[in-house]
Parts: sequence; structure tokens; C-alpha cells
Amino acid sequence: MSKPVVAFSIESPARLLVDYLNSQSIQSEYQRFSGEHPHTVVILDDNDEAAAKGIVEEFIANPEDQKYQQTAWSQGQSVKLSDDSSGPKTPVLQVLKQAPFTSLIMLLCISVYVLLLLGFFREVFAALGMQSLDVLAVNHQWWRLIGPDFIHFSATHIVFNLLWWWILGKDIERVFGSSSLIILFLLSSLAANLGQLMTSGPNFGGLSGVVYAVFGFVWWIGVLRPSWGLSLPRHLIGFMLIWLVLGYADVLWVNMANTAHTLGLISGCAFAWVMSRLKATPQP
Repeated sequence: MSKPVVAFSIESPARLLVDYLNSQSIQSEYQRFSGEHPHTVVILDDNDEAAAKGIVEEFIANPEDQKYQQTAWSQGQSVKLSDDSSGPKTPVLQVLKQAPFTSLIMLLCISVYVLLLLGFFREVFAALGMQSLDVLAVNHQWWRLIGPDFIHFSATHIVFNLLWWWILGKDIERVFGSSSLIILFLLSSLAANLGQLMTSGPNFGGLSGVVYAVFGFVWWIGVLRPSWGLSLPRHLIGFMLIWLVLGYADVLWVNMANTAHTLGLISGCAFAWVMSRLKATPQP
């Protein structure tokens, strides 16, 4: 009966360990599951479990050992030993603690949306809605530069945005830390919202500019530093870029904040380039 013994956040060490285990007459194979550590090493014979775990511990302690023939061990990647627990491997509260800023933004967006459903649209927009730069220069309510991020106009709008924010944001926060995600959020919010203000006026809302920023960041980090373990499948990259183009073509059933999307994407890609140059390894 097959049994998982260790899971990694990226594929290369899992493949390397499988090869080494097989060379030691311990039958194993690579399998991919869902979650933060999807790349899993599975042994095919329960009798080999003790020997396999010994090798796994040795591998994790010194992955650069020449016997593993590893010349490109990914720097700074997290590793999780499998356990025998029948419960969820990553409880919800643990995930929330690992991604506090991602969770905070989700909570704020959901809270604001609930207020809109309860009929407080005028009050919400009066508190968070964008205003012209001339007005902001007088009243100094600069929080309005990011305020539109939290205003969503439909269930589809908020579900789409928060789904991608959660998937991509928590991975960025896990690998690079909350401070990096906060900086990316603020930079992309300012770029997207100011750009949209200039092109269409103050009546807009949604987190989609930031969503395109985290998408662009993960996309380009995967290109520039693939060893850091963040990347996107090609079909998802294609979908997001096609969605961007369709917004400009004006063939969708909703009004798209095209400028916000574009500037968010550019912000994310640019931040990925900066991070790839400033950091030798990602540091949470």
C-alpha cells in the first residue's frame, strides 16, 4: 500500500528524492496533490517507511549533499513532513495566521459588501469612494486612494476578485512575508485607482487592479526566479490576459476597469522584477 512520506512546495526536490530513494532499493514515486505543499514523495511498500523517513530527514537536513546530485536546490523553499493525522493537514485558523494581511483584506471586502447588501450604499461610497485630486488636496482624505478596492457591486464581482486574491495573495505572503504583500497592495492600489480616476472619473470600485498585480507578480517571479516556488500554469496566464483584452474590446456584459487592470498588472510585474534583483532568497 502506498504512503506519502514528505511533501514539498516545488517539484524539483520531490523528483530528486524519489530518484534517490529508488536508488536505495526503496520503491517510491512522485505524486501531486492540492495544497501549499503539493509535490509529494510516496513510498509503495509500507515496510520501507522507517528507512524512507530516515533518508527524508537526512535529505532535508543537508539537501546539497553531493550524493543527491543536486546542483540547483531551490533556495528558501518550505518543506513539510507528512503525518498520519486523519484530519485536515492545514486547519483554517492556521492558514489565516500564515496569511494575516490576505485574510484582513478579504474580511474588509466582505464586510463592506454586506453593508451594501443591507442598503448602506450611499454611506459606504461617501466614506470610501474615490474623489478628484483637487478635492483630496483640500480635505486630505487620502485613504480614498485605496478605498475603492473594498467596494464591490455584485456577488460575481466580489467572488471573482476574492478568489484570486486568496489563492495568489496567501502564497506571496507565505513566501515573502506580510510586509512585501502590503507594499505590493499599496503600490498597485495607488497605480490602478489613480489611473482609473484619470480615465473614467471617480465612480468605480473593486479589488481587480490589485488582483491583476498579484497575478503579474506571481507570473513574473515564476519566470525570473523559478526556484522560489511561485508560478502560474500557462492556461491561467492565457485566461487572465484574454480577459484583459476582452475588457478593452468592450464585448463583455459588465463594465471593466481596464486602466486599473492594466496598471495593476504592470505594477505586479515591476515589483516582481525588483524583488528578483534585491533578494537572493525570499525571506518571509
